[in-house]
Amino acid sequence: MKEVEIAAGLDSLDGRTDPRLLTLKVNEVYLSIQGESTWAGLRCAFVRLTACDLRCTYCDTAYAFYDGVKRTLGDLFDEVIALDSPLVEITGGEPLLQKNILPLMRMFCDAGRTVLIETSGAHDIGRIDPRVHRIMDLKTPSSGESARNLFANIPHLTQRDEVKFVIGSREDYEWARARILEHQLARRCGAVLFSPVFGRIEPVRIVEWMLADKVEARFQLQMHKFIWDPAAKGV
Repeated sequence: MKEVEIAAGLDSLDGRTDPRLLTLKVNEVYLSIQGESTWAGLRCAFVRLTACDLRCTYCDTAYAFYDGVKRTLGDLFDEVIALDSPLVEITGGEPLLQKNILPLMRMFCDAGRTVLIETSGAHDIGRIDPRVHRIMDLKTPSSGESARNLFANIPHLTQRDEVKFVIGSREDYEWARARILEHQLARRCGAVLFSPVFGRIEPVRIVEWMLADKVEARFQLQMHKFIWDPAAKGV
């Protein structure tokens, strides 16, 4: 992960550098349907970047921690545009670890694409192009990484953005419900999402709790894990 951070630091957008020449370390690029969020079910081109500085207990993309290829933004942009999808998601790993993702997202926005970024919420989202829809994953206690949540990100959220809580236990649920109330998330952002840890908790439990408490959140399942093998990559 340090190699990715150092490599990203060597490339800077200073007004003189052609953004197409900047580089990112990329794990995979693929076309699928969006499996989560309010965009679920739509055709989507995914760019998965390498590296993450968190180690959530339920992580399902550990293969992106280290594996990847250094690519120029121009090459990456051309490949994604050729997939001919109006929706593009930037994910990881943790995509905000590599600062050159910022000009790439601007390039996609300028090309008329709807751009989503899925981020852990442990890194500053304030510099992201305001045209991008930010899906911020606030880490619940069972993730083992809730101390890394950067709550200074909350004021940056707008109605274009979504906040996701991955729920693996009653403790996680109560913690998430408290954060929704504390930060008035249901009014601050476009959607609040509750997603069960796949295989760890029965979805019906979370739904029952939400109904009993009238929680202002949207329940979701990871659609792609029901269409393909849950361990499949590139879907």
